[in-house]
Amino acid sequence: MLRWILGGREAQGAVEKSPTLFIGEEQPKNPFTELQVLKGHFDIVRFLVQIDDSRFASAGDDGLVLVWNVETGERLMELRGHSQQITAMVAWSLINADTSHTSIITASSDRSLSLWDPDTGNRVQTISDLQSSVKCLLVLEHLDLWLSGGNELCVWNQDFKLLCKREVHSDAAITAMVQLPKMHVAAAVDKEIVIYKLAVSSKLEVSVQPFRQLTDHHDSIRVLINVNDGLFASGSHVGELIIWDAVNWTIQAYEHILWEEPHCDGQAEIRFVSQKQSDMSIHHLASNGEVVILAAVGSGLYVYNIHSRNVVAYRKMAHDSNVLHTMLLSDGQLMSCSEDGSVRMWEMEPLPLPAEPASPGFFGLWSFGRSSKQTCPPVKKVPEVPILKSLELTGDLIGHSGAIQMFLSFGEKGLVTCSTDHLVILWKDGERQSRLRSLAVFQKLEENQGLC
Repeated sequence: MLRWILGGREAQGAVEKSPTLFIGEEQPKNPFTELQVLKGHFDIVRFLVQIDDSRFASAGDDGLVLVWNVETGERLMELRGHSQQITAMVAWSLINADTSHTSIITASSDRSLSLWDPDTGNRVQTISDLQSSVKCLLVLEHLDLWLSGGNELCVWNQDFKLLCKREVHSDAAITAMVQLPKMHVAAAVDKEIVIYKLAVSSKLEVSVQPFRQLTDHHDSIRVLINVNDGLFASGSHVGELIIWDAVNWTIQAYEHILWEEPHCDGQAEIRFVSQKQSDMSIHHLASNGEVVILAAVGSGLYVYNIHSRNVVAYRKMAHDSNVLHTMLLSDGQLMSCSEDGSVRMWEMEPLPLPAEPASPGFFGLWSFGRSSKQTCPPVKKVPEVPILKSLELTGDLIGHSGAIQMFLSFGEKGLVTCSTDHLVILWKDGERQSRLRSLAVFQKLEENQGLC
């Protein structure tokens, strides 16, 4: 276990210096002052999934799935079977009677699908005769079904039996899927969102049919997420964020983030003319399940309020490179990781209020020989605009030497990150770990009280 003293660092010009702290002010604190490096992969680690309160799995380009204990960092299982990189991974909790068991489903470039038991390390089921590799997975737990998406959409049961299949009539493949109400599924296919309808007959036969195509995006859709039971969101390669009604699939809000400061006329569109188009891509979306969406756009972060339909906080250069994964925390806090190899913690702070225009003062009472009529047009009332907030850096986790692909939070038990440097790192609250070690020592002393 390594112990690091980490605080808010400057990001080589990307993050402004914090104001000077005076005596009595509380300095922002980063609790993750201990890290444990978990080795076992020998290629890029791209995926992390939580199995239960104390276990998680990691997978990537080496085709391995490793199961870890988040409290000790112990490697519990090594799941071998795929011959090429893993392209998707998801946890599936099956509830039978009063028992619940979580399995892992993986897809690989070797055109196979596997069902793993993380308790035993066994590969319970496998399908290896797919026509193409699967790019995304979606579990429908209430139906005991799961879907795989790629060049075709397939519906499977818990025994890995193919129930139905639907070809994607497009040059592009399905890259993301979300579950919608009333037996519908939304799938991202290039610039379109295809709504599929699932049907289950009285004989338990399942069918899937394309129901509607949503063509409002102007470029490839990169991200698709559920916001809550009534809304879902999509983000495109050119910075388009669209909020959709999950029942009738109408647009509830539209934001085109183009990286420029908002104008004084209250327009919500944000532009930054020197930014390249490739840097405007929405790489990740996160939601708090209510009205707030966090968008990772290029190397920046934008917080969007669905009710007010505007950006309420932003940081144009949150990282030195593209932001790949984000998470909303409580109390206006959030977290992001990037290709620059860092994980950063942020807090929303109100921006300074704009200065009021100066009054004419004493000389405004005199006409100096001119007509007493007003020669300049009256000052127009500035339209009311939503109060913007900035994102202030409160913590910076530096431990990886490569791009961080994603992270996984276990609350007070720690944070897990994975990277192109082949490593998984477990970050811990240093004060909590110190208390736990002290408690363990006292307990040991009590057990050996009678020993000399």
